[in-house]
Amino acid sequence: MKKKFGYLIASIVLVGITTTGCMIAPEHGLLQGKVYIGPVSPVEQPGQSTTLPCNVYKPRKIMVYDHDGSRLVTQVDIECNSEGNYARYRVELQPGTYTIDINHIGVDSSQEVPAHITVEAGITYRLDINIDTGIR
Repeated sequence: MKKKFGYLIASIVLVGITTTGCMIAPEHGLLQGKVYIGPVSPVEQPGQSTTLPCNVYKPRKIMVYDHDGSRLVTQVDIECNSEGNYARYRVELQPGTYTIDINHIGVDSSQEVPAHITVEAGITYRLDINIDTGIR
């Protein structure tokens, strides 16, 4: 009986470890989204989809500031996808209010940021960002 009970406890612990590895920490919220960059060429037509090399995304970051934007909390890398026409970012945050922005490489701008979000534990928030490079 003791042996069966030990296996039961070990199984429960193993299941708990493997399932929690796929979830966010219960005391955090998750902010994620897709990032689009363009135009990257002066002859690019509006609505034209262009495949971008991942090095276009590498210098650009998602900036997470405190509630009033005065202190940088974290800087998030943008991860390029295999198609190269958009990328993703993802960051776990403590509950609180944040200002989200980009690091404004050159004349980069975006209508979606700065954005203010209030994060609650266990909730996933999505903020897609279109970065306009200013190339015309």
